[in-house]
Amino acid sequence: MADARIVVTDYTFPSLDREEAAAGGAEFVACQCKSEQDVIAALKDATLAVVQFAPVTAAAIDGMAEGAALIRYGIGYDNIDVAAANARGFSVGYVPDYCPDEVADHTAAMLLAQLRKLPALDASVRAGDWKAVGVAKPMKPFAETLVGFFGFGQIGRGVHARLKSFGFRFAVADPALSADEAETLGIRLMDGEELFRQADAISLHAPATDATRNFVNAERLATMQPGAVIVNTSRGALIDEAALARALQDGQIAGAALDVFADEPLSDDSPLRNAPGLLLTPHAAWYSEAAIGRLQELVAQDIANHLAGRALRKPVPGSTA
Repeated sequence: MADARIVVTDYTFPSLDREEAAAGGAEFVACQCKSEQDVIAALKDATLAVVQFAPVTAAAIDGMAEGAALIRYGIGYDNIDVAAANARGFSVGYVPDYCPDEVADHTAAMLLAQLRKLPALDASVRAGDWKAVGVAKPMKPFAETLVGFFGFGQIGRGVHARLKSFGFRFAVADPALSADEAETLGIRLMDGEELFRQADAISLHAPATDATRNFVNAERLATMQPGAVIVNTSRGALIDEAALARALQDGQIAGAALDVFADEPLSDDSPLRNAPGLLLTPHAAWYSEAAIGRLQELVAQDIANHLAGRALRKPVPGSTA
C-alpha cells in the first residue's frame, strides 16, 4: 500500500519489532497516547491504527485516511468507536484467540480459591488465628455447588472443561447455547435472572453491550444466595462496582474475584479496595510469556494483511468492512 502510515497508539510490550517488520517500508509510528486528544493527533492521516488501551473516538477516526483500518491488541474493543469506523467504511479487527487458555486457567483458579475461601483462610493465619471452621463456614462440598456461566463462549467453555473434574453442577445463561448441546454437556439452561438467583458461583463471560452493562447491579445482587461468589475476567462494565462493594459489606454475597474493572487501573478511592471477601488481580488473566508473543505475532499478520489489501483476520462483531 503506497504511502501507508501505520500508527501504534499505545503499547506495553518491550518492543514492536514484529509489527515494524510487518510494515515493510511503510511509515511506522509508535506512540504512548493517554488521552482522546493524544489519539486524535496521532491518528491524523493514518492508514492503519493499532490500539491497546487508548480511547479511539469518532473524532480520531474522522481524521484517518480513506480506506483505513483499526486493530485492537486484545479480546475486547470497548475503547474503539466501532460505529464511527463503520460509518467511514473502515475495517476493525481484534485478537480474540491469543490467550483463551490463560484466561480460562486464571478464571478457574479464582473461582476455586473463592469457593474454598483461600484468601480469608490465609489472612486468618497471618493474623495469628487458627480457626479453620470459624473462618470458612459455611462451605458446600463441590458436588453440591452450582456453578453458573453468564455467557458461554470460547473462554466460558474452557473454564467449564477445567472445572468438570471437580464434580460441580453447572448452569448457563446464553441464548447462543442450544437445548440439545446443553443436554449433551450436562448443563442446565437458565435465563440471567434465574442464574443469579440459584447459582453458588457465577463466572461472567459476556461482552459489554447495552443489554449487559451493569447487569450485576444492586437489584440482581439482592436476589443471590448469601454464600454466593462472582468471578469476572471478561469486561469490567458488566458490574456496578459500587453496588458490589455494598453487597459485600452488607454480607448479601460471600465474595467476588475480579480481574477487570470499569476503569483501569483501579482508582485509589474505589469502594472495591475496602470491601471484604474480594480477590483482585490487575487485568492479568491474559498473561503468559507465550501469550504476549502470540498477540504481537497475530497483530503483525494483520498489519501485513491490510497493507496487501487482504481482509483482517478477525473482524470485530458488528464491523461492516
